[in-house]
Amino acid sequence: MPVIQHGPRDKKWVALTFDADLTALMRKRLQHGKVKSYYNEALITKLRQQHVPATLFLTGMWMEQYPDRVRELAADPLFELGTHTYDHKGFTKHCYTLGTVDRKDMLSDVRKAVTMLDQLDSHATRWFRFPGGCYDGTALHELAPAGVTAVGLDVPGADGFAKSPKPIVNQVLTHCQNGSIVVLHMHGGDNAPYTDEAITPIIAGLRAKGFRFVTVTQLMNG
Repeated sequence: MPVIQHGPRDKKWVALTFDADLTALMRKRLQHGKVKSYYNEALITKLRQQHVPATLFLTGMWMEQYPDRVRELAADPLFELGTHTYDHKGFTKHCYTLGTVDRKDMLSDVRKAVTMLDQLDSHATRWFRFPGGCYDGTALHELAPAGVTAVGLDVPGADGFAKSPKPIVNQVLTHCQNGSIVVLHMHGGDNAPYTDEAITPIIAGLRAKGFRFVTVTQLMNG
């Protein structure tokens, strides 16, 4: 299974990517009214207003929860959609607190998410992101038949459970270089509450440095 961590370093291009996580625990919080939504609409609105393309990685559970949003995002030429497993479990042991997918279930988990996305997006990509960025040789071997390419990152946005937007902005602006792939989150809620507030200064700061925003597909084709 191929893995990419960044694009070519010869152009001032950067790919902003956003993960839409949803786990069984997060879904319970939605059902019990502890969280209003795990769709950060303000973030997507700001990307649209500033004409910034992005690659969005969706878990199967998120697609189940928000199928109309998936169709809407798929229809927007600014965005391309990839997958992020079905329920955001880790593909190695001790991947933060995500739990672990059994080896025998790895391929079916990823294929389930791919099938779901194909039903909602007629031009879905075969980009894929491991939850928590956790993988090893076993995971790469087991997922090879899925026909997906893993997209890693070289700039973690650090927006998960952030306490304010400032450290997110500083993290991205400090570490971006030519060909960088930045990972942030689009589910908002209690897990990534400041991404939408951070995105405008991130966009302004990177543009001031001369970066052009592209999707992962454009980055790798460039």
